[in-house]
Amino acid sequence: MSPILGTLASQFSSKPFNSYESIQTVTVGAGGTATVTFSSIPATYTHLQIRGIARASADTQLDVTLNSDTGSNYSYHTLLGYGSGTDSSGGATQAKIVMEAMTNTASVFAAYVIDILDYANTNKYKTSRNLAGYDNNSGGRVSLNSGNWRNTNAITSITLTCRSDNFQQYSQFALYGIKGA
Repeated sequence: MSPILGTLASQFSSKPFNSYESIQTVTVGAGGTATVTFSSIPATYTHLQIRGIARASADTQLDVTLNSDTGSNYSYHTLLGYGSGTDSSGGATQAKIVMEAMTNTASVFAAYVIDILDYANTNKYKTSRNLAGYDNNSGGRVSLNSGNWRNTNAITSITLTCRSDNFQQYSQFALYGIKGA
């Protein structure tokens, strides 16, 4: 190894940048549940990511609230594609961040990736970007969502709510911390 590369390499930690560390995983049991909450989230990461699969017995949406705050200080935007159509929606002064793409088709689960950026930074509002979708062979949906929580508090808890139903058995959500540069 050249002296310059050796010097540079020795300045980095043993963990690679942008590494993902598992914080908590929740799997829904028999009977389902309306909410999944991640609490006591440590402030030791740069960003958070939730990866999940979920199914409901009704076509519905997934709602996200942060730190148990149900005040009207959220906003969201959604781009939705389904079959041969498209749609968009959005809202300001909301009590939650809204995500599309929950399925009610038996044995078909929607997949979610939710990134929450700079969650522990107390100098700015929090932003999320979300990708969700499912395919049930006769259609399906894909959605790209963004959300904003107009609060500078560090995020210590995240609640996912199945809007008009329960998350069905075997729905699963995993919370990861992302280490950055």
